[in-house]
Amino acid sequence: MQRFDFNQIIDRRQSGAEKWDDCKNIFGCDDVLPMWVADMDFPSPPEVVSALMSRASHGVYGYPVKGDSYYQAAIDWVKDRHDWTVERGWINSTPGVVSAMSIAVQAFTNPGDKVLIQPPVYPGFFKAVQNNGRKLVENPLSWNGDRYVIDFTDLDAKLATGVKVVILCSPHNPVGRVWTQEELMRLGEICLNHGVLVIADEIHSDLVFRGHNHLPFAALSPDFAANSVTCISPSKTFNVAGLNTALTIIPDDGLRRRYQAVLGAMHVEEGNIFGITALEAAYRQGESWLENVLAYLEENADLVVSYFQKLDNGIKTIKPEATYLAWLDCRELGLEVAKVPTFFIHKAKVGLSDGRRFGEQGAGFMRLNFACPREVLIQGLERISAALS
Repeated sequence: MQRFDFNQIIDRRQSGAEKWDDCKNIFGCDDVLPMWVADMDFPSPPEVVSALMSRASHGVYGYPVKGDSYYQAAIDWVKDRHDWTVERGWINSTPGVVSAMSIAVQAFTNPGDKVLIQPPVYPGFFKAVQNNGRKLVENPLSWNGDRYVIDFTDLDAKLATGVKVVILCSPHNPVGRVWTQEELMRLGEICLNHGVLVIADEIHSDLVFRGHNHLPFAALSPDFAANSVTCISPSKTFNVAGLNTALTIIPDDGLRRRYQAVLGAMHVEEGNIFGITALEAAYRQGESWLENVLAYLEENADLVVSYFQKLDNGIKTIKPEATYLAWLDCRELGLEVAKVPTFFIHKAKVGLSDGRRFGEQGAGFMRLNFACPREVLIQGLERISAALS
């Protein structure tokens, strides 16, 4: 297997990177070590870089077309990685998964309709509901002492109130759960019983650690496939989020036509030349890089968990089953909830994501992105340790 140097530190400052160049705006100061927004500090697969450089060298960047090879690359990837057979006609392109969810909310609900999410969850879920004039319904995840789980009794009761859509985060951001077949089947059956559509955000589906297996929701049964919209993207997997390219997979003809009507009205389905190029190169040639980065990320995850266990000073976390995000429980630091982010910004000088952005259930939590060279990760952990001393 080809080896890659993920220990290489690449200076991203002054490169237009939100993670590094927007710290003043996000944290109020620019001397923090940024470990927040979910992109990696690693270069994308060399095959992706090469493909982009080749396309850029052409010099003409007119309106693009997505050819057969684009769609087939995505179809083959999903089949090879997740054993799900997808047809080309089911696929549509969008600029991103959050925009795909917003389009789906507009297509399948009316203003004032209820849409359910499962916090603590990625802030984009709240925006997809509330910014489109829909009513937010929450089915908070429950902590069972070992990991977060779905509260199915609450879910069933909430769906019975007239909810139209459930937005499922699978794998889950920020808690790192990879839902089991039993959990997904139960959720899917409850949704079918209430006539509720499932929008599945599966953007982290490729970033799963050993001992866990991502199962596409729509692949579990024909009934689930006919009652679902699945959103995927190479953006998290291959660190190409800035190229704004995602896919929706909708097996049901009627649902797909309704989705395409809104997509077409917004005129955002064309995509861009470099996103199209990157998706195909990544899905065709990026698997070796992905296997290597997964191994490196898992070592980083183990380091984060062991570090806080040894530190034993008010911060707790568990190893995520997927993603490159650690969910830090800081409720035993003895700080007021509002002062937890302040502690990390001004005392530890580390820029993390405030857990409150993921819902009220995230109060007292922080999200740490460990997709960075190990030296940088250790630097961030040592800053936190020193601030706690």
